[in-house]
Amino acid sequence: MLDYFQTLYDYNSWANRCILQATAGLSEADQRAPMPYGHGSLHETLVHILGAEWIWRSRWQGVSPTAVLRAADLPTLEAVRARWQAEEQAMRAFLAGLRDEDLKRAVHYTNTRGEAHAAPLWQLMAHLLNHGTHHRSEAAAILTALGRSPGDLDLLVFVRLCGS
Repeated sequence: MLDYFQTLYDYNSWANRCILQATAGLSEADQRAPMPYGHGSLHETLVHILGAEWIWRSRWQGVSPTAVLRAADLPTLEAVRARWQAEEQAMRAFLAGLRDEDLKRAVHYTNTRGEAHAAPLWQLMAHLLNHGTHHRSEAAAILTALGRSPGDLDLLVFVRLCGS
């Protein structure tokens, strides 16, 4: 089961990089233009995806952040890219330390409203992957509307291109 999650997280990282690469061709104004979907703008949507990856990995490692990342925390695409690269490295290190039996362990955490929760790690990992897919599709729609489609982000495209 761990191999399955490793493949999905490799795919997740690849798809995020595709979105960031397509975003690099846009002006700051286009990145911050209000959109009727996503989290207000492309920039805010990217920060939201990244923030979710950070907050969930932190929780899995026993730390419950009390606030989410905000667009103002990462004011430029370069700041987003740098933070995302660091987060990807942290996620890879976390995944490298897991064993199959770890996926069943309960993760106890407190959300940003101070509410306590617990769930098996595998469910939380699946949640984060689905969350990323959902919001990446919004980012892809924004990019496509702005003439910068990231292309086909399907898992099978990743597998064919990257051989995972």
